[in-house]
Amino acid sequence: MAEQVLDKACNEVVLVGRVSREPVEKELPSGDLLVQWSVIVDRPPTRRPVPEGGRQTTTDTIECVARTAGLRRTAGAFAPGDLVRVEGALRRRFWRGPTGLGSKYEIEAASAKRLVRAQASR
Repeated sequence: MAEQVLDKACNEVVLVGRVSREPVEKELPSGDLLVQWSVIVDRPPTRRPVPEGGRQTTTDTIECVARTAGLRRTAGAFAPGDLVRVEGALRRRFWRGPTGLGSKYEIEAASAKRLVRAQASR
């Protein structure tokens, strides 16, 4: 049975959550363009006790990136509070900065869609 699972390994992610900040377009040193944004996703409730005086994290903020022109346009039109669906793959990105080597995980979007537009503030 374990061999069957290993034959079907994959890297697929589906997120449904709220956009947490304005999308930002960036140009990489290679000249490639991308759009970055964050999605807040609720965690399911847990039954674990919370330490006294502590806080239980109930959401995760997940960085997303769009590389293709169409996805950059779509994601660039997202606004904070929009409910979106993002499908893609988990990637670990590395870079060298003034303090040394850095890395972070992000979702490289293969598709992204606004499900519900955020209500305009009054």
